[in-house]
Amino acid sequence: MPHVNACFLYADCYCASSFESIILSHLEYILQIDEYSVISMALTLKEENLDAPEKRQKCTVSVVGCGRVGLATACLFAEAGFRVIGADANSRVVALLKKGKAPLSEIGLEELLKKHMKNGSFTATRDIKEAASTSEVIVLVVPTQIDQKKKPDYNHIERPAKEIGKGLHAGSLVIVASTTGLGIADTAVRETLEKASGLKAGIDFGLACSPTRSAPGRTLKDIITHSRVVGAINKRSLEVASLVLKAIVEGGIVKVRDMKTAEAIELFEKAHRDVNLALANDFARFCEKTGIDYLEVRKAANTQPYCHLSSPGMGNGYYSKDSYLLLEEAENANAKLGMLLTARKTNDAMPSHTLRLTREALRSCGKPLRRARISVFGVSPWPNVKESHGSSTKKLVSMLKKKGAFVQVYDPFFSPKELMELGYPTKSSLTKTVEGTDCIIIAAGHDRFRRLNLGRINVFVKNPAAIVDMGHVIDPARAERAKFVYRGLGRGAWAE
Repeated sequence: MPHVNACFLYADCYCASSFESIILSHLEYILQIDEYSVISMALTLKEENLDAPEKRQKCTVSVVGCGRVGLATACLFAEAGFRVIGADANSRVVALLKKGKAPLSEIGLEELLKKHMKNGSFTATRDIKEAASTSEVIVLVVPTQIDQKKKPDYNHIERPAKEIGKGLHAGSLVIVASTTGLGIADTAVRETLEKASGLKAGIDFGLACSPTRSAPGRTLKDIITHSRVVGAINKRSLEVASLVLKAIVEGGIVKVRDMKTAEAIELFEKAHRDVNLALANDFARFCEKTGIDYLEVRKAANTQPYCHLSSPGMGNGYYSKDSYLLLEEAENANAKLGMLLTARKTNDAMPSHTLRLTREALRSCGKPLRRARISVFGVSPWPNVKESHGSSTKKLVSMLKKKGAFVQVYDPFFSPKELMELGYPTKSSLTKTVEGTDCIIIAAGHDRFRRLNLGRINVFVKNPAAIVDMGHVIDPARAERAKFVYRGLGRGAWAE
């Protein structure tokens, strides 16, 4: 289709607005589309094509990767009026989607999924190539993996990008919504798409980068309300990507100069949180040594307008992936990010600190860690969500076992079968989990743990028993009244 390639040469000459107008008009004539048609040529989209749900129905959006963020993104596009294809290589995920069931727990997500599966605006498939070939816009939302050496592994992104490329047609727009290292969208992803499709980014198809900023448990709300950063390979890709994302984002679109800048913004934000968490964890450990209650300090300090101390915790693995992406880029650029590197070491050490608190608590009970029975509560990196990715609980359990402890794990958001599938030793109920235990470790600050009946639990444990509260959900005085030895992250006032 040489005439199509020629028509998209304007992408590199966008400063000539009159020329662009002429070429777009000519392209619309060739394809015989009227001002309301969308068909396959995403790069011809204008604001009037997407300013109402009934107009968006003429545009198909494929979301590749139906995890927590991808599925939420897909459902929001369907809610905005687009025809949506959810594509995922995982057959279990696709099977659940076809039944209207979300493969994960997220507020409001399954309701939206059922609604749009029922009305036909959302379909699911394992065939990424087919999804891309029938879509004007393809959104790639596949997480970057970190290997055992803490180096990024982009195979999980390049494989679906290759399948997208096989089905990609001229005039389509690809939006990379994954969090990646600097320049990955414009190198690894772009090159994979071009090689698989035989098309050129910025000439034959559009390419943009817009990492999704959201937290587990509030993904839908965050995508809607947070501003969305968008960078692109050229001006036309930027404008169309911004128009498409504007349909699901109320917090505003922030356009930046290129895709690398968009990638950097996401990584810098996560690094900022990681450093703040490390400072909070350092303060918490300091408070334990000096007989101070960090929670009291934090509450009082945060009444000041220029202070915002973070909450400490061991569920920090959620930030580690993105920090390691940035640290890898710093190493490649021969640049130093000493503060972030130190923060990552501090946060990575929190399971070891939890182990030390557990040993101290057991010592106060007159018991050694070796052969102690430990009940670990919570496998989520965030309170009150069903999420296992990014949790530090797996590392903690492994460390406890290596020290000779017998471990059982409980989380109210996961069934015993699900916990076993995740590799955790578990029992059939909370009562069975605490039966004969020497120490309970609260690894995740779920609100349900605040309502634990400590008096009743004390009947089942092997007294004297301890509670190590890393989630700040147990009142120390209440624990002591129930005859538990209490230790808590940053709770130095109860460390005697």
